Amino acid sequence: MSGGPVVNERGEIIAIHGRSDTEIYKLAKLTGEAIPEVLQSAAEEDEEDTEAVGSRTSLFKWGIPTNIYLANLAQVTKVGATESLTAEDYFNQGNDLYSQGRYQEALAAYDKALEIKPDLHEAWNNRGIVLRKLGKEQEAITSYDKAIEIKPDNADAWTNRGIALSELGKKQEAIVSFDQALEIKPDDADAWNNRGNVLSNLGKNQEAIASFDQALEIKPDDALAWYNRGNALSDLGKNQEAIASYDKAIEIKPDLHEAWGNRGNALGKLGKNQEAIASYDKALEIKPDLHEAWNNRGIVLEKLGKNQEAIASYDKALEIKPDLHEAWNNRGNALRKLGKNQEAIASYDKALEIKPDYSYAWNNRGIALENLNRYDEALESYEKAIQLDSNNQITINNRKNLLEKLGR
Repeated sequence: MSGGPVVNERGEIIAIHGRSDTEIYKLAKLTGEAIPEVLQSAAEEDEEDTEAVGSRTSLFKWGIPTNIYLANLAQVTKVGATESLTAEDYFNQGNDLYSQGRYQEALAAYDKALEIKPDLHEAWNNRGIVLRKLGKEQEAITSYDKAIEIKPDNADAWTNRGIALSELGKKQEAIVSFDQALEIKPDDADAWNNRGNVLSNLGKNQEAIASFDQALEIKPDDALAWYNRGNALSDLGKNQEAIASYDKAIEIKPDLHEAWGNRGNALGKLGKNQEAIASYDKALEIKPDLHEAWNNRGIVLEKLGKNQEAIASYDKALEIKPDLHEAWNNRGNALRKLGKNQEAIASYDKALEIKPDYSYAWNNRGIALENLNRYDEALESYEKAIQLDSNNQITINNRKNLLEKLGR
């Protein structure tokens, strides 16, 4: 249930999973002369270019703002103005342009390299990465396939192919790609990590944890693998174990705001509300515009009966992301608990303007209308919620109770 809401007995959203997984792209780099040897190294935590021998890109996604960690990229090969550029020169230019975020130019450089040397599998691999950055996942897969056709044991291309397949929703094919990468290179912690992410997204959290454990056996100080393991444990309802995993991630990388945020979620589920708020506050100290943390902080404050403070938290979330329909809904709940039913309805209406099929907001709007004795409108709201989710027993009960109250 990655990324899904948690609701209480009245259909009010009480938590949103601040979900984030890691994708590790393998950017190749050439060293040497005409027939180069390709080397790799993991990105340094501090993003410094310590050894010019490779690159690793880590990508947070699925509900969390993207953070990209780049290191060890090749620099542009220095050549005289009158010299002809080799395939390797264009390749290195492509890497440098990629590091600057100039993806279209990087793509053109890789294409020039491949025009000169069509069997340069490293260029096909990196071309795929750039295409993925440009949102062209299908073309990226074609590029990875070319790299693999030239060099079938290119574990990095298999891993990158798996990531692109996952982004296209082809999860099972992605796992096959990761498995192929791991058959070639069993000690590739990044492939194990990415495989775990896909399994988790398929709801196979126990298998995902086994994959993360493999990654951590190879690389015990991989903060992101600890973090993703925590997410899978949380999805299984093992919140205490999830917190232990988040703590490991934070011990290794104290500024991993996603871990602080999701740690807060797990603490909240355990009823440790003050500790949860402290965790959200830490996440927000690191990243003040983390709207998920502001929203979830509001949820916990509401659980503590601090509805005015909760509204202030929701307002911060909405200042950052005005179309966060969950925050509009939650803000409505807090206003309703303060007896401000008319304002609550306005908040629910904002949520429904953004997401008209949001059954929770229709249900909660019905409750507020019922509180104002606007019974016919309340019934209409409940009926709309039931129409959207006919299995929602909570709303069915709310409607039934209102009909009984009206003697209908």
